[in-house]
Amino acid sequence: MIRNLLFDLGGVIIDIERQRCVDAFKALGLENAESYFGDYAQTGIFMAIEDGSINVDEFHAALHEKLPAGVTDYQIDTAFQKFIVGIPAHRLKALRDLRRRGFGIYLLSNTNPVMWRGVIANEFGQEGLRREDYFDGMVTSFEAHCAKPDAAIFRYTVEQLGIKPEETLFFDDGLANVEAARALGFEAVHVEEGKEFTDYLPEK
Repeated sequence: MIRNLLFDLGGVIIDIERQRCVDAFKALGLENAESYFGDYAQTGIFMAIEDGSINVDEFHAALHEKLPAGVTDYQIDTAFQKFIVGIPAHRLKALRDLRRRGFGIYLLSNTNPVMWRGVIANEFGQEGLRREDYFDGMVTSFEAHCAKPDAAIFRYTVEQLGIKPEETLFFDDGLANVEAARALGFEAVHVEEGKEFTDYLPEK
């Protein structure tokens, strides 16, 4: 029986657009900006801040070495957060409704402290609430020091949240992440582009 719903963030709850971020960094002067960003995972400096290998100050310092003089930390953070488009209000309502129905509602996201403390926090605040008002527990890659689809982050999630994989339905827009979760005993669905997570909810 499914007792818990475990959600990816980008592409499932929050809308994202890679090209907005690429274009913003190109405008700042980052060479080969498109090489750092994937639809489901980042590379180089951007992966390092996402898996917690470096902190925000180290992230800024590493990027300043690749950017023209005069670019500020604020400009870097603003460009990075262009990846996030926003959370439609109906998804926030769906999360609240599912929690009221008695499901354990949890989050497992590959993300970074710049977005997590900035645009993501703001998006969850649009109803005057906080992230904690939508979820019973949250795991982020930068705090876990590992990222999906590594099995380690799923094991960390089970331990931190106190959930059982066989009682948990996982939603992700990345097929590799879905397959990794299934291999560890989770029920999991691939949320395809253009679909809503509510399309995949259990009937009972």
